[in-house]
Amino acid sequence: MAESTITQHPRAGWEKPEQLDLSGAEWRSSSRGMGDVEIAFVEGFIAMRNSGRPESPSLIFSPAEWGAFVLGAREGEFDLT
Repeated sequence: MAESTITQHPRAGWEKPEQLDLSGAEWRSSSRGMGDVEIAFVEGFIAMRNSGRPESPSLIFSPAEWGAFVLGAREGEFDLT
């Protein structure tokens, strides 16, 4: 696994809310429409859910958390092989 050289600092005012209204969220899947994950951008935060079970709880990311997640995925941090 590659180690990131980027330090993420939380931005002031970007604390995740206890509750985020996702009822009007516009969910998007990958550009190919494949996979089981959908994301939505809501009130400056990023929500992620399982498209096969949309009623299940969603994960909510702050912009800094989302950036760290995407960077880790690009660097292979989550590869299981």
